[in-house]
Amino acid sequence: MLIREATTADWPAIWPFFHTIVAAGETYTYPRDLDEEIGREMWLPAPPGRTVVAVDDAGTVLGSAKMNPNHMGGASHIASASFMVDPRCAGRGVGRALGEHVLAWARAEGYRAMQFNAVVETNTRAVALWQSLGFTIMTTLPEGFHHPTKGYVGLHIMYQQF
Repeated sequence: MLIREATTADWPAIWPFFHTIVAAGETYTYPRDLDEEIGREMWLPAPPGRTVVAVDDAGTVLGSAKMNPNHMGGASHIASASFMVDPRCAGRGVGRALGEHVLAWARAEGYRAMQFNAVVETNTRAVALWQSLGFTIMTTLPEGFHHPTKGYVGLHIMYQQF
């Protein structure tokens, strides 16, 4: 798999799985009825934000990640990132490859750490992946996320210092 910069030409391949994941309402704090234009603006941020796609040998988009400073000003030395993998590609190492890529990018850009602001605790595959890549759960906001089938569940803040 190749990880490369995303372009607006990649959006038609990202949108179907982005929309499916967001509409399910199980892992992202985005509105479940997020429309395509706003989704594109959120997922393809202007610099210093950056978006990448993971593609297979045929050029098929398997997943995507966006990365950016977590805050501005005096807190802009902490990076953040978001990840989406096409559910049809789950279990193929796409999330891990994107995570490793994003961490390498953040270190190379001089960030001092990375923080994930909202990892839904019931998203156990993502939590386990981030922990295996060196993230720690700093705290959990009890009932910080309203899951469509599990009710109110915790929302983790995860962190890794470089």
